[in-house]
Amino acid sequence: MTSMRKTRATGRLLTVAQAAERLNTSERYPRRLIEERRITFVKIGRHVRIPETALDEFIASGVVEPVRLRAGRAA
Repeated sequence: MTSMRKTRATGRLLTVAQAAERLNTSERYPRRLIEERRITFVKIGRHVRIPETALDEFIASGVVEPVRLRAGRAA
């Protein structure tokens, strides 16, 4: 499991629906991330919000760079 850095809840707070739209998935996935404590979230009363910065960090942590072949080598 990857460790997330401490993220401040500054800036824009997204609803679960907004986070799901940004991830291009259903609301079930961000809710699972929250339940499994895999993403930073804020509880405001009974409402749950995801800081936009936390979502950006989560997305960035999943980026996989392409493999670059050296010039002159056949694939």
